[in-house]
Amino acid sequence: MKYQRIEDLRIDNDLTQQQVADILFCKREVYRRYEKGIRELPLSYAITLAKYYNVSIDYLVGRTNNKNPIS
Repeated sequence: MKYQRIEDLRIDNDLTQQQVADILFCKREVYRRYEKGIRELPLSYAITLAKYYNVSIDYLVGRTNNKNPIS
């Protein structure tokens, strides 16, 4: 499954793949594989990215177009 939104959010926030990989404490190549759908995004990484970008996990993985996390 390709996670287009994590790539779009990264680009919208002017971040490199390396910068996001550093946030996740993983290698850039591993993160690239998440963006391209070669590797499944672990839940713990999805939570970290959702918090970082201030979006819901559902938005992050494309299940909704509502960015806002439920408060």
